Amino acid sequence: MTIVGLTGGIGSGKTTVAKAFEALGIPVYIADEEAKKLMHRSKVIKRKLIALFGENAYVDGKLNRPFLAEIIFNDKAILQKMNAIVHPKVKRHFEKWVAKQNAPYVIKEVAILFESEGDKQMDFVITVTAPISLRIERLLNRDNSSKEKIESIMKNQWPDDKKIALSDFVISNEDLGKTKHQVQEIHRQILKKTQ
Repeated sequence: MTIVGLTGGIGSGKTTVAKAFEALGIPVYIADEEAKKLMHRSKVIKRKLIALFGENAYVDGKLNRPFLAEIIFNDKAILQKMNAIVHPKVKRHFEKWVAKQNAPYVIKEVAILFESEGDKQMDFVITVTAPISLRIERLLNRDNSSKEKIESIMKNQWPDDKKIALSDFVISNEDLGKTKHQVQEIHRQILKKTQ
């Protein structure tokens, strides 16, 4: 199975691009969403996260995301420890998911694909870009967040030019019509390469 990584900075519009590929019949695995589900479902992950962060990691059995976010955005070592707990489980879950798919290729959407060296497991990588001002505007409209918090998340992610240099395809996501056209063109190219 051909595996295509889909990445891009926060607010670049990865979800919009993922939906455009799904509309073409391509299965998409959203790694962050699956990680969140596993952090709720997996007893092993729960136990390890409580050992790492303390009892406040979960409130009424639910992951205390604001509490964790506050800690991991200010401490890269803790973030790495958390990723070491969660990422192997997500990887296994993804492998099982891939085995069930029947399509010419699948897409794995990962926000920090390059940062976590996940690009090494991909056959192709697509990076979604958008101007920083537009990304901030989208996030302010979408999330209950501040400009400062958004900028601190952006600082933890690789800049677009660094991602673009290592990508097979780049989608500039400023105009929805143009974005869909770029998706269709990349879809055609990937189909050619996988036949």
